[in-house]
Amino acid sequence: MNYKVSTKEEFEKFVCENWNAINTYIDQEQSKLPQPLTSSVDVRESKYKFAPVDHNMYPAGFNNLCSKDLLNCAKHFKEVFEKIKPNLIEVAIIPESHTKNKFYLDHLYRLADSISMSETKVTLVSPDLEMFQDGVESVELESHSGYKIKIYKAEVTEGEFKVLLKPDQKFEVIVLNNDQSNPLAVDWKTIKTPVLPSPYVGWYRRQKILHFEHYERVANKFCDHFGINPDLIQAKFTSMDNLNFNTKEGLDALADKVEEFFKSLHPEANVFVKASQGTYGMGISVVSSAEEIRSMNRKVRNKMDVGKNNLKFTSMLIQEGVETIVKYDDAPAEVTIYLINGHSCGGFMRTNPLKTSQGNLNAQGMIYRKFCISDVRQNNDHQIKEAVYSTIARLSTLGASYEMKYLLETI
Repeated sequence: MNYKVSTKEEFEKFVCENWNAINTYIDQEQSKLPQPLTSSVDVRESKYKFAPVDHNMYPAGFNNLCSKDLLNCAKHFKEVFEKIKPNLIEVAIIPESHTKNKFYLDHLYRLADSISMSETKVTLVSPDLEMFQDGVESVELESHSGYKIKIYKAEVTEGEFKVLLKPDQKFEVIVLNNDQSNPLAVDWKTIKTPVLPSPYVGWYRRQKILHFEHYERVANKFCDHFGINPDLIQAKFTSMDNLNFNTKEGLDALADKVEEFFKSLHPEANVFVKASQGTYGMGISVVSSAEEIRSMNRKVRNKMDVGKNNLKFTSMLIQEGVETIVKYDDAPAEVTIYLINGHSCGGFMRTNPLKTSQGNLNAQGMIYRKFCISDVRQNNDHQIKEAVYSTIARLSTLGASYEMKYLLETI
């Protein structure tokens, strides 16, 4: 088939020269759909393509964004809040419960700071009673960078989150930063206050398989509209269900499927086998042959069996390994883009000197480098890469919007 844009280099040039038209197209597509308030997208760049390899609606790395990008996030937070209620002031953030992770607390501080820059007052609250031992109504914590964090115990009263230490405080919006791989004990249907992102798109309901099915349709439609070869912006994938890594049930069938999948890939490619509901880089194996599945040892099977909050993995996304050509300080790297309401607002490089260019970089040894993207404009040749990463991230989040629409329709 003849495409106007058939190579990776042509795609980079196209994005640079058509930045405004691309974003107008995505804006129009997004206007028809619900948007996740927050998103992060991991983007890989190989010799042959760019591809999103993961999408998260409850990101935990705002501390890795540069100051200018945090201001850009604040602008988009304000736009969302103004649509809910003009001059909205009171915002609550519900965080994850793993508050011993001091880097996560750095993230919480920066997320709250960015939201407060949208001219709001931010309070950290949690309905998770396990966070508050011995009858305390709040916990005071210190982040890795020494920031002081205070989280208040919240209870649901007449459809609203109430802080017992601040009985007169009335929240106008709840920002959920808990991915609910273990669902919070809240009857969300009774909550009257807007909750963003929706509590119904946590990992207890999301599936990576579903996300990439939606992304594939979004990418194909975008490429058809602009005359682009769709292979330039997506990784091939398939899936497998009914697996039990503990008992080895289904592993031979998984190996057979991986073996067949390899036949559709470039000879140098490897395969990522990912837990469909996995997060935090958990439940991932990178294999160069199907035999590595068949001979998987107990240690690896344990890693693939259970993830965060003891979530049992039974469905796997089988994804083309996109070998990264991006490097930082001679170590392999990939780019993560952060989005607010579907708009690219910031990002960073994740690099890992302990891994190869074909490996899972979201693992022990990873280092973050700030990657500012707030100034991307049309025809800025020196920002071609940033523009491409932003485009891929926006398309991935458009796929997540379709995924969100489906999940909200099937509550």
